[in-house]
Amino acid sequence: MTVHFIGAGPGAADLVTLRGLRLIESSPVCLYAGSLVPEELLESCPRGARLVDTANLTLDEIVAELADAHAKGLDVARLHSGDPSVFSAMAEQMRRLDAIGVPYQVVPGVPAFAAAAASLGRELTVPGVGQTIILTRTSARATPMPEGEDLATLSASKATMVLHLAVQRIAEVADELIPAYGAGCPVAVVARASRDDELVIKGTLADIADQVKAAGVVRTAVIVVGRVLAATQFPDSHLYSAERCRPL
Repeated sequence: MTVHFIGAGPGAADLVTLRGLRLIESSPVCLYAGSLVPEELLESCPRGARLVDTANLTLDEIVAELADAHAKGLDVARLHSGDPSVFSAMAEQMRRLDAIGVPYQVVPGVPAFAAAAASLGRELTVPGVGQTIILTRTSARATPMPEGEDLATLSASKATMVLHLAVQRIAEVADELIPAYGAGCPVAVVARASRDDELVIKGTLADIADQVKAAGVVRTAVIVVGRVLAATQFPDSHLYSAERCRPL
């Protein structure tokens, strides 16, 4: 028996890996993250599979489900939206499973920030413009940020920044970033990336909050900040340069 932590992707049912899909199709128990996992993906579960929506469960209740499946010798597909390596709360589940001797493995998925970049039609690492991406969030009602990971500190590099779980505070986020990035810095908010009801909002740090408020976006969105969003004049990558490709 194994608990398979599977990245279910950003929302579109066909943005799950083949490995993840095969495990979903073969696991008699499936725990999934409520409205964040598409119903079409759950249709791939075996007939008669136990389906558990974890949206309103505590950590103890989730682990109890996993332990019960282990006791019965049943594989579990534990679905997390996006990629489970980022903001998935997988770490505390694995710590509990280690303590009780339940085996697990991790299957990566398409992260929300990658789906957002695809929707924007943008590369987030543009030569000569930006080669670093900061993935972060804000505290608000969530777990406090560690020392040194506040937006004022992180923005000092002026690197491309992607914020998860922060769209409800976008006005405060913009105010915190403007001193480093400037009011005219390009910003995009992608809500429900890759889904049929996806919404893309583009602006600057000066006006993005008003646009987001007018659109009524309050959750399931990522914020992308940085010059790469508007870059048109930049050097070609060395990857395909004539000098690099010329045989020795």
